[in-house]
Amino acid sequence: MSLLQFDRVSLDEATATLRQEVREFIEDNRRHLPRPNSDFATGHDPEFSAKLGAKRWIGLTWPSEFGGSERSFFERYVVTEEILAAGAPVCAHWIADRQSGPLLLRFGSQAQKEAYLPGITRGESFFSIGMSEPDTGSDLASVRTTAVREGDAYRINGTKIWTTDAHRNHYIICLVRTDAPSEDRHAGLSQIVVDLRQDGAQVRPIANMAGGEDFNEVVFDDVLVPLDRIVGEPGNGWQQVTSELGYERSGPERFLSSFRVFVELIRTLEDPTQTPHAHQNAAVGRIASHIMTMRRMSISVAGMLEQGKEVAQEAALVKELGNSFEKVLPEIARLAAPDRAPELFRRTFEETLLLSPSFTLRGGTREILRGVIARGLGLR
Repeated sequence: MSLLQFDRVSLDEATATLRQEVREFIEDNRRHLPRPNSDFATGHDPEFSAKLGAKRWIGLTWPSEFGGSERSFFERYVVTEEILAAGAPVCAHWIADRQSGPLLLRFGSQAQKEAYLPGITRGESFFSIGMSEPDTGSDLASVRTTAVREGDAYRINGTKIWTTDAHRNHYIICLVRTDAPSEDRHAGLSQIVVDLRQDGAQVRPIANMAGGEDFNEVVFDDVLVPLDRIVGEPGNGWQQVTSELGYERSGPERFLSSFRVFVELIRTLEDPTQTPHAHQNAAVGRIASHIMTMRRMSISVAGMLEQGKEVAQEAALVKELGNSFEKVLPEIARLAAPDRAPELFRRTFEETLLLSPSFTLRGGTREILRGVIARGLGLR
């Protein structure tokens, strides 16, 4: 039985059928999972992304005219959950599918939709997010990167940081100031598409403790970008960014990043020659109950998205609770594992431990998220 089946959330027959189809797809493509890792930012495999695109599992909820499948948010949730639980390499297309595409669908021009969305759904076009900056972090209203109009172009100057996979991806959608700062900190912001391979941006990978280079610093030094790359109306960037973050913060990736450690702990404790101790059973129960709770919350947000609702506060709550939990999970598992744990458990645990500092950084720091939640509750 799959570990995800312990939480019997009732979904319809279509999603049940789709879930089985995804599991069979994963089994048929095991060669793409030599070292499974459920952290969505770790595996960059364009061939695997293209295979998902061929199955029409990228852009699942999007209109068919742009290559989408016009399926429900629940069906998208099932595909996302199964792929993450299996530890498949999804980083290449992840951001484009999760939020860049939905942003363009909602605010982009018809020409932008036609130019970018079909490539995303085929698993061939990859996007990064250009929000955070040095010394500003998750305080997006204080961004200082500017885009000044010059004739039929914008001249961009500034720096973005913690930009996932910018050294591999094709495009980045940047939050920039198109007007001078004013008393309204949220005014004068816009979003613009930059071609990372053609427009002259400098991309500098940042090494992490695990030896990878998923994060990057992106420097714009007089980078010229055509006017038609502005997404939506100039000055509407704050509204667009906050709607985009609802997609970024609410999915199962916000509590499944360390899931493979739980998988390997279960395998370790399934040794038929050993009887689990009470503290080991308690640890498994603690982890399982957290996952069940977070899963129900995340599915609830998927339902709200299906209804077209704004989910800023709910998504922030999912991310804050989920990220806090997925950083604690490896420690719970370590204390429950036997002294001579199998090599696969140790390797999975060590890799997740090295990656875990980024879990609460990406998508908004805990302080920013708590501010969003407090405002939603009327506490500030």
